[in-house]
Amino acid sequence: MPSRTSYRLAALTVAAVCTTVTTVVLTSTAQADEIRIHDIQGTTRISPFAGKPVADVPGIVTGVRTYGSSKGFWFQDPNPDRDPATSEGIFVFTSTAPTVAVGDSVTVSGTVSEFTPGGAASGNQSVTQIGKPVVTVVSSGNPLPKAVTIDARSVPDRYAPEGDPAAQGSVNGLTLNPKKYALDYYESLEGMNVRVGTSRVVTATDPYAELWVTVKPDENDARRGGTVYGSYTSQNTGRLQIQSLVPTTAEHPFPTANVGDVLKGDTEGPLDFSQFGGYTLTARTMGTVVDKGLARETTKKQKSGELAVATYNVENLDPTDPQEKFDKLARAVVTHLQSPDIVALEEIQDNNGAKDDGTVAADVTVQKFLDAIVAQGGPKYAWRSVDPVNDQDGGEPGGNIRQVFLYNPDRVSFTDRPGGGATDATGVTSAHGKAALTYSPGRVNPTSDAWKNSRKPLAGEFVFQGRTVFVIANHFASKGGDQALTSHIQPPNRISEVQRHLQAKELNTFVKDILKVQRDADVIALGDINDFEFSGTASLLEDGGALWSAIKSLPKSERYTYDYQGNSQVLDQILVSPSIRKGAYAYDSVHINAEFAAQDSDHDPQVLRFRP
Repeated sequence: MPSRTSYRLAALTVAAVCTTVTTVVLTSTAQADEIRIHDIQGTTRISPFAGKPVADVPGIVTGVRTYGSSKGFWFQDPNPDRDPATSEGIFVFTSTAPTVAVGDSVTVSGTVSEFTPGGAASGNQSVTQIGKPVVTVVSSGNPLPKAVTIDARSVPDRYAPEGDPAAQGSVNGLTLNPKKYALDYYESLEGMNVRVGTSRVVTATDPYAELWVTVKPDENDARRGGTVYGSYTSQNTGRLQIQSLVPTTAEHPFPTANVGDVLKGDTEGPLDFSQFGGYTLTARTMGTVVDKGLARETTKKQKSGELAVATYNVENLDPTDPQEKFDKLARAVVTHLQSPDIVALEEIQDNNGAKDDGTVAADVTVQKFLDAIVAQGGPKYAWRSVDPVNDQDGGEPGGNIRQVFLYNPDRVSFTDRPGGGATDATGVTSAHGKAALTYSPGRVNPTSDAWKNSRKPLAGEFVFQGRTVFVIANHFASKGGDQALTSHIQPPNRISEVQRHLQAKELNTFVKDILKVQRDADVIALGDINDFEFSGTASLLEDGGALWSAIKSLPKSERYTYDYQGNSQVLDQILVSPSIRKGAYAYDSVHINAEFAAQDSDHDPQVLRFRP
């Protein structure tokens, strides 16, 4: 998934034009104009007053944001109309800290605009707002409009309408149907005072002081408390992001919660729209987190006749990272993964990390990790990899991320066939009637356009108890550039999958080459596939029965390796050839990171145990 760090300020930017706010305080009631907030919001996502001035719009202040670059306040008409499609609340952008207070009765004059968090190219929905405001405080200490309760009954099960083909798939011009579609329901409440009652946490507190809850506790619920994303048409309508209007400080920290914890009591505030996550309850008051004691999982130890193969994305590991990170990742390998025989690592960076000076070797990074594993009581792993061409494999600039094989030489051996460099393609040949790689370790067709600015697959040949096992470590192209589930384009465009589809075809072809030589070859393709087990990418990998995604052997409630915006989902996969699928095997998605506020990586590792 795309990194949020570099986007955070943009996500909080709401102003299209910086303005100066004028506030006037009156001691008597001002004359209300005919234009009300519901007139400005209208019955579609785009205001009929966009780009036009409005004067003396009345309402009660329901929330004030004094921090970040999106300073302003929400206010709401206490006298709603009878149209469920029209919101009664709206955001006023002030550019500087607003001087109004919650409970103030105000009138606002200014210019209506539609601001799109992340920019128009993001495909995000826009936020209707009033800028260049002149604010008149009529009175203070007024009761707030009653909060609309968002719950399992009020949120529709259908997620969004199909976009208008004449508008390139946009729903912006469609009349809202809040009783039929969840996105329309949330849009009909944009800017309004809303509340959720006691709710289960489905994405843990993140570094940006936000978490996700579900108001539909039975909706695709995961065994450990999350909400499973199981298809493109099952987006989980009960998910809602929670942020705080109170600035996060040491004295007022944002609550820490893991998946499965409960946010007890009422959480209430204006409904905003964020670049990251869409509709967001910006809490004026927040419930209390009840710790439900979620524990990190530990997989079973492989038996003497079983080969244990794992994949783990270690999130841009380089020697400049704190020793604590190495120790925690090593503890995961030794304790939670039970020291697998083979570990495919993704996101191992070069010896000086993001420093872009031409360094591509990663021996220092790997050795530091191997030493940490030994210090945790693990085996003395050996390792194999192929250094990339500088700055040609994507990821953090200068970091040169790549895949690395770790293997326990006391349990498994590696068949070295040297000569394969960064741009050399390993091939498949026949040796005594058995398949063999021409380079081991080697890369799969690394000069193909499918791998442009992306990680090239690392293939290796291992021997376990006399049986050859081919392992291919992968890190497919990220989902960067895809439109969000809350996009105004419905269904959203998934442009990033174009490259992953090419990559899947390349890998599938390579596996078929192995199976043509040896039909019963044991082949494992694993890693951060950056796509779902139900995706087109997975289907292309599985084409012709060459591979099968073994996570599908798990119950649906356990199929996830990553948690993003309230959805527990699959990104990491272990795919196996027919000979492995037909035999005895066990698959485990070991949940030690994705569900927790404190993470060693943002991915959960995966383990396959089988008898070659």
